[in-house]
Amino acid sequence: MTDLDELDRKLIARLKLDGRASVTTLAGFLGIARGTVQARLSRLVDANVIKRFTVEMGVSEAEDMVHAVMLVEVRGNAATSIQKALKRMPEVTGLHRTCGVWDLVVQLETTSLPEFDSVLNRIRELPGVMNSETCPLLRRVV
Repeated sequence: MTDLDELDRKLIARLKLDGRASVTTLAGFLGIARGTVQARLSRLVDANVIKRFTVEMGVSEAEDMVHAVMLVEVRGNAATSIQKALKRMPEVTGLHRTCGVWDLVVQLETTSLPEFDSVLNRIRELPGVMNSETCPLLRRVV
């Protein structure tokens, strides 16, 4: 599955807010049948669009995570395919298009430095990625 429709995006956005929401709650929020929600969730999981349902951690637990911002330069018209690949990576917590030298700003979160290194390598190996610069976030100030 490569293309998500508006309903898929709304469902995923709602799950990002509450990954523990029941199918009934999601159906009510989206104004669709429970069966439709269940079918969509199954399809998204089977297609690896949703790799896992997760928990948002408190501040002290989140401090143990490795956080970074990665700036990515994209070749030609590869931005759309790169964005789709990045959206499927659970370590990508934010993705923004920008202008200037860098085309994309990627927010990353991993549980360890080896995992962080692996994610950086996977992103750099995506077809169309020309250059990147990564800034680990050492400590939250505000």
